[in-house]
Amino acid sequence: MTQLSTYTLEGDRVRATEDPVRIAEELAAIGVRFEQWPTRALPADADQQAVLDAFAPEIERLKAENGYRSVDVIRMTQDHPEREALRTKFLAEHRHSEDEVRFFVEGEGLFTLRSDDGVHAVLCQTGDLISVPAGMRHWFDMGPSPRFTAIRLFVDPAGWVANFTGDAIADRFPRHQPA
Repeated sequence: MTQLSTYTLEGDRVRATEDPVRIAEELAAIGVRFEQWPTRALPADADQQAVLDAFAPEIERLKAENGYRSVDVIRMTQDHPEREALRTKFLAEHRHSEDEVRFFVEGEGLFTLRSDDGVHAVLCQTGDLISVPAGMRHWFDMGPSPRFTAIRLFVDPAGWVANFTGDAIADRFPRHQPA
């Protein structure tokens, strides 16, 4: 189940919730968009176009609202040859010059966001959309045995570019351990 855990900057957990309305409200307070979209049954081997077609109305709404011009699908599995290197890379705190938008078509991943007043760990699962605003410090953990398919939206057609902060804060917070 989708969950938000909020911590002090020192790492003490102060609250947690699985209520999607409360998750959306708490994330909105720090400038993060969170929505839950209806899920759609897709074959396990659905290609990128089939995934994009299944969620076309939602994608078009976001593109119209925020000027996104590039959309793709990323699929990560536990047998992906670069899974360990990619997990390690994404565990480092970073920022982007544009929003990081992800919709989880299936599977899950843990976005951890750093705000002025704390750290917010959002376990995103199937049906969850998260949009981390440009400039927000964060990291992402796909877990030791990743399994997810996500739609990504970008303003810049060149796509996702991370600017790593060099801060080791991510090492003080829980990692993603799928159930």
